[in-house]
Amino acid sequence: MDLLEQYFSDLSYEQIEQFSQLNNLLKNINSKINLVSRKDIDFLFERHIIHSLGIAKFIKFKPKTKILDVGTGGGFPGIPLSIVFPDVKFYLIDGIGKKIDSVTSIVNTLGLKNITALKIRAENYTQKVDFVVSRAVSRMEKFVPLVSKNIKLNGFNNIDNGIIYLKGGDLSYELSGFSASKEIKLSNYFKAKFFKTKKIVYIPLSR
Repeated sequence: MDLLEQYFSDLSYEQIEQFSQLNNLLKNINSKINLVSRKDIDFLFERHIIHSLGIAKFIKFKPKTKILDVGTGGGFPGIPLSIVFPDVKFYLIDGIGKKIDSVTSIVNTLGLKNITALKIRAENYTQKVDFVVSRAVSRMEKFVPLVSKNIKLNGFNNIDNGIIYLKGGDLSYELSGFSASKEIKLSNYFKAKFFKTKKIVYIPLSR
């Protein structure tokens, strides 16, 4: 919790309590269903919650923004972002029913009214949103064509609608086909060693 408050000092008491509860819920559920890597469970805040919130350092979503979290798994990055942005609507999708059932249980326990969790594959999801977010679900040349259909072209945030993707390592070859893409180092925001090679990839979609 100290790490969370260090990087996000403007959180309300209720939000801090929700993050504390999220941490406990995930540890409990993860003992039964593998939502996150077992070796990461002792570093849950840093490697999953704070990592997800890197997107909140990159952009402050305006109220009524609609965001699709593709391959949400254990609810990342969607659940942490939904706590920070309670006036933003999040759609969390995954093709694995047990994971979506767990996410739905967490969402209900935390009382998050701005999340809809659905068991559906990305190629079958048709609703339009402002941004698609995800954490290293697949290579960009596969991911971008898969979700581009879901992104509205006319937005109202401070940046163009598009894809905001959490990924690490050398992405120069993978992003070579996306001239408009931008890489933002998470080490700009977070000083822990874990974030040294972690990045946000932003791909705007425009007319």
